[in-house]
Amino acid sequence: MRFRTAGKIADNLWYLGREEAGVYVLEGKDSSVLINGGLSYILPDVLKQMKDFGINADKIATILILHSHFDHVGIIPYFKRTYPRMEIYASEPAWKLFNLQKYVDVMNSFSRLSAKQAGAEEGSKGYDLDWRDDMTGKTISDGERINLGGAALDIIYTPGHTNCSITAYEPNLKAMFASDGGGIPCLDTSFPSMNTNMAQYLESLEKLKPYPVQYLCADHYGYITGDEAGKFIDLTLSEGRKWKAYMEDVYRKFNGDIDAASKATNEFFYKEMPGYFIAPDILEGVFKGMFKYISKNM
Repeated sequence: MRFRTAGKIADNLWYLGREEAGVYVLEGKDSSVLINGGLSYILPDVLKQMKDFGINADKIATILILHSHFDHVGIIPYFKRTYPRMEIYASEPAWKLFNLQKYVDVMNSFSRLSAKQAGAEEGSKGYDLDWRDDMTGKTISDGERINLGGAALDIIYTPGHTNCSITAYEPNLKAMFASDGGGIPCLDTSFPSMNTNMAQYLESLEKLKPYPVQYLCADHYGYITGDEAGKFIDLTLSEGRKWKAYMEDVYRKFNGDIDAASKATNEFFYKEMPGYFIAPDILEGVFKGMFKYISKNM
């Protein structure tokens, strides 16, 4: 079953934010973790929800970044600057990107564009949400565990959406936080966001298949519970293979013209998934990257 509004998911686990972008708070006996950072403009919603749900920010010791894209790290500057003791964890490839000024400039620009698109610019005023060089933290790798006391997150390296993508898994709840690497539960299906490397994306999904899942906690369009959660990685695998075949056909149709193929695919996508949260010009750039991968690997 799919849920797209903020609220309590299970004991000590909450979904916060909006339908199009959310974050999670997982509480343990010793500390709590904020999982991902969403789009920057959801911050006012998150702060109100934390107050309404009785979530204590002072207990949050860790912020876990699952990958480096702007729509997954937006509220982190506020929390890190407001609560300097919070430790940011991300993969080594993610930190390499965060240390590139050009990359950070693009993140900040896309965050402002998304706020404008959502009509949320006014609500974000007064908050310092830009990424700068004060955003520092620690590297976390495949096989490591974040212990919270009675709850824990196991880290799995799952590249393909990005080279820096990781998945977190809470074994007691059987809760999986795969970010876009596990698929985006748009409408009643899954969009396999194979941005960087299609083969790696599918391999990472195969890596996640053995894990029993009761809660599939996505970053966009909420979370899934029960039997549907347990089948979601398989659904994303199936849709991933279909999208790969479709894009290869489009690439052939346009004789390797990446710009034309990207434009056509972008138009097709928004017909299939109207109202998708990412601005079309940003997503067209994503498709260009995917076609570049196809051009090198067909």
